[in-house]
Amino acid sequence: MTNHPYRLASILASAALVIGCVTPASTPSTSGQLASAPVQPGDNTLLAAWEGPYGGLPAFDEVQLEDLPQALEYGMAKALSEVDRIAENPAPPTFDNTIVAMEGVGRDLSRVMTYYRIWSSNKSSPEFRELQSQWAPKLSEYTSKIRQNERLFERVRAVYESDEYRELPEAKQRLVWLRYNRFARNGATLEGAAKERYAAINRQLAELHTKFANNVLADEESYVTFLSKDQLGGLPMSYLRAAKAAAIDRGRDDAWAVTNTRSSADPFLRYSSERDLREKVWRNFYSRGDNGGAHDNNALIAEILQLRHERVQLLGYDNYAQWRLEDRMAKTPERAMDLMMRVWDAARDRIAEEVADMQALADAEGADITIEPWDYRYYAEKVRRQRYDLDSDEVKNYLQLENLREAMFYVAGQLFDFEFTPIADGIVPVFHEDVKVWEVTRKSNGEHVGLWYLDPFARAGKRSGAWATTYRSYETFEGRKNVLASNNSNFVKGPPGEPVLISWSDAETLFHEFGHALHFLASKVAYPTLNSGVRDYTEFQSQLLEYWLLTDAVIDNYLVHHETGEPIPEELVAKIRKAATFNQGFARGEYLASALVDMMYHTTDPTGIDPDEFERKAMQKLGVPDEIVMRHRSPHFGHIFSGEGYSAGYYGYLWADVLTADAAEAFEQAPGGFYDPALAKRLVEHLFSVRNAVDPAEAYRRFRGRDANVEAVMRAYGFADSP
Repeated sequence: MTNHPYRLASILASAALVIGCVTPASTPSTSGQLASAPVQPGDNTLLAAWEGPYGGLPAFDEVQLEDLPQALEYGMAKALSEVDRIAENPAPPTFDNTIVAMEGVGRDLSRVMTYYRIWSSNKSSPEFRELQSQWAPKLSEYTSKIRQNERLFERVRAVYESDEYRELPEAKQRLVWLRYNRFARNGATLEGAAKERYAAINRQLAELHTKFANNVLADEESYVTFLSKDQLGGLPMSYLRAAKAAAIDRGRDDAWAVTNTRSSADPFLRYSSERDLREKVWRNFYSRGDNGGAHDNNALIAEILQLRHERVQLLGYDNYAQWRLEDRMAKTPERAMDLMMRVWDAARDRIAEEVADMQALADAEGADITIEPWDYRYYAEKVRRQRYDLDSDEVKNYLQLENLREAMFYVAGQLFDFEFTPIADGIVPVFHEDVKVWEVTRKSNGEHVGLWYLDPFARAGKRSGAWATTYRSYETFEGRKNVLASNNSNFVKGPPGEPVLISWSDAETLFHEFGHALHFLASKVAYPTLNSGVRDYTEFQSQLLEYWLLTDAVIDNYLVHHETGEPIPEELVAKIRKAATFNQGFARGEYLASALVDMMYHTTDPTGIDPDEFERKAMQKLGVPDEIVMRHRSPHFGHIFSGEGYSAGYYGYLWADVLTADAAEAFEQAPGGFYDPALAKRLVEHLFSVRNAVDPAEAYRRFRGRDANVEAVMRAYGFADSP
């Protein structure tokens, strides 16, 4: 499990699917009459072909928000006209004139959506949010026009059922299947009123998802806890420097600011000795979207669930989760629930042990308290220090953001043959001064691979959490081999000239997200659609990369004290390793509480549902201890309610954890350990470069020689004996 919230902006998850250069698509037709291509506006930079070095670059420094409506309108019309030509082709349908032709659809709209996603995730504003609320349903309608194009679907189905399909090589068969499946599962087989209702539901959901995400962002921006000098007890100097900078940014140079984001709230809850303030910060953070008024999300959740349920019933499914998991590794909600409950029972037992340890320590101190959720991190840190003599803030002194970045580059060089070279400011356009860019080449021959963008710091208008994305993916279909990959985080930026120190958990997340970027950069697929991912598999590669943070090469060369430059002491490393499974009850428990409630929401008839009551009863049914809550409570659970990427799919992190733990054991047992060249070659060849060109289960078997062993994840969590 990773410690980051939703990584892909909820915007247009569905619309992105129809664009040939993004992810799996469908293709449009409107009235059955061949449409002519619209005339392109001449001065709209959002639509302009990317120019300059590295195969052309997004003009992040030139685009204007006021051009967005015109660009979206043109991009959709152009894509629909392109699809109409495919659908109305008089020639018999073939792989080339139908499936391959669809891969080139929507290039103009894809460029526009790159900017759209930046405005949504990295530099949102009230003006953009207003446009987003207007255009989300229009983009959904555009998607429906493609998915419900009968002539197009018939051509795709004809290819899927043809002798030609059965003779295609594996990757091309996978492409045809993905195309066909996304039509068949998304309303293409419906007729008449059912088809119209399906499209209407999608439009409504697009509006609701957008509003949900913007409500959460509004609560993150609105709730800030300002501290006075006498309220700083327990907070380490690194945190105070960042909190002072955050307060100054908000016009309060007399105070220290705890912002309503995980990167600010988590360390405050871990270190602050001010219990009343811990409760205030905790309630602010866990009440996002649940404060009443204009930004409350409870009514939106009820409507989203009802619409999803109605939509899958039109397709003949009993519930949303049944539909969602059909084409994923888990296949059924029951299989996903079985795995979660197996780990949940062990996690709940461990939570009881952790709480008992914390309560005993609090009693010994004479604190006269009963452990509450806002006490968990604080007393867990005290227990960690007592049991392992491990001070998280001491460890943080050796975790400099820049050094960790260089450590990731080292790992990428050893495993992937990648080299990262910084590009001077001003050469590559960026959307904010904090964004830095590196060129990625192959160490062995200097071949250009792509660019890597890093946007590391929190700021107003940027959604919380950490995520990875691409501005351009690898494909040989049109020779677009210059990958543009991006990592985004929300570290608190300290005073100028001072190093940014992060927690061990944040360092793991940094490596995790870089794993996604490596997945993008390592791609060797022919067609855009094959760069898509299977949700309960795609987290696996990134979670696996977290293991390299504790390899000797990284520890010995990159974890040095930010003041003295001395390497991290061996005894401190030993403590980190010894404490690796400490507090796993809390870590697994809060995650699984969210994942289980997600699945319960989506296997229930939601008629008349009250999300607040449902969440409370679900927690009681699961026996969730009073001392923890869901990692993402329902009103700010963006993974599942600001889009559909993780809906009925948050379990996927655990499913991927099974693969991760099993693959990590393969490296542990290899002759060269985590840098074993033969195993690294298999890793890249079978698990990274193929993306979605191979069925995930088969890809893993080719890497490991067998299916993953579930017991490996229990060992990784410390819930079972070592092999």
